[in-house]
Amino acid sequence: MPSTTTGAAVYHLITAVLLTTITIVTTKSTIEPCANNDSCNALLGYTLYTDLKVSELAALFQIDPIQLLAVNSIDVSSPDVVSHILPSQLFVKIPIVCSCVDGIRKSVSTHYKTRPSDTLSNIADAVYGGLVSADQIKEANSISDPTVLDVGQSLVVPLPCTCFNGTDNYLPAIYLSYVVKAVDTLAGIAVRYKTTTTDLMGVNALGNAAIEEGDILAIPLSACASNFPRYASDYALSVPNGGYAITADHCVQCSCTPGSRLYCQPASLSVSCSSMQCKSSNLMLGNVTVQQSSAGCNVTSCGYGGFVNGSIITTLSNSLQPKCPGPQQVPPVIPPPTVVSPDMAFAPAPSPFQLGGAPIGSLPGSVVPSTGSSISLPPSANGPSGSVSAACTLVNPFSSFSLSMVIVLCLKVVHLFL
Repeated sequence: MPSTTTGAAVYHLITAVLLTTITIVTTKSTIEPCANNDSCNALLGYTLYTDLKVSELAALFQIDPIQLLAVNSIDVSSPDVVSHILPSQLFVKIPIVCSCVDGIRKSVSTHYKTRPSDTLSNIADAVYGGLVSADQIKEANSISDPTVLDVGQSLVVPLPCTCFNGTDNYLPAIYLSYVVKAVDTLAGIAVRYKTTTTDLMGVNALGNAAIEEGDILAIPLSACASNFPRYASDYALSVPNGGYAITADHCVQCSCTPGSRLYCQPASLSVSCSSMQCKSSNLMLGNVTVQQSSAGCNVTSCGYGGFVNGSIITTLSNSLQPKCPGPQQVPPVIPPPTVVSPDMAFAPAPSPFQLGGAPIGSLPGSVVPSTGSSISLPPSANGPSGSVSAACTLVNPFSSFSLSMVIVLCLKVVHLFL
């Protein structure tokens, strides 16, 4: 008969296996297979774990601080804005480049330098807010003993992202990787990000609307895509609804206006920039003139055509429209936040559709829609339009009944050893 010590050892081993199994099956993450070297712009939903300067937050993800501010519609012209301290628990969108690595989409451009008392779990859960797991950091850096980390060691932090060909239901989209919070429901997330529960279920290959804290969802955000030539340095620029993108060496800012039109104008930071005047015209980038006639409204506009070899390309266009357009509507910008309201801890930047847009120069306050209750709807038959495949999700392979049966059987095995 085995000893009590042996039985106890078996009991602890089985318990560890069960806990590992439960952890695996309750956490879901959307994975997009890929088979090429193309990359795309993507976003991370991130909640600050402590007060951080804008420059510190940008350094944490190795991104341009001005791009970080712009995508969140924060006024980049505020005095000393890069040194502004953002408050703990503020929710922001982090712009990243999503690549194809080892057959799946991920971002591997972020590196973290370890500090005293750091552990992989602390780095994953606290510093990066659950966007990555300790095991993923361990694997990405070939760490044999995770209990031993050298101070100052540079670690690759693989972060989740998806591209799905930059479309959702055949319309331009940028995908946000969002870590589910305890208060979240799928319906509430859908309302907040102006999509549907059905779309979220289809994108994330969910069999039902049940989500758990810590799950990472891919959320499609409506966007405006550019048609710049392939040789432009900002080729394939895409701007999420409600935010901005800064391009052309910080000289041009582009936004997504009502009607999903990309609108670009000189950035507020523009200094020492190349000419932004359209040839054969007195119009500058972003200028529009209208002239009413008996046949309709003649509209002439100076648009942005990309950044090529250090030069800003402008394009002059003329069109005859049934009626003259009103003032150009752009997303409102906000001053750099100093405190966090309950809504700001979860909400994205406002879109022009939420606020009716803001004429250039107007800065109205933001409004956040409330979340709804969870509802169960069938997933859509297909994933995002044009995607390689529907999102492959690590879903729970056990029902609550089958998991209970596993636990009972394991306990019976333990009993034989006691």
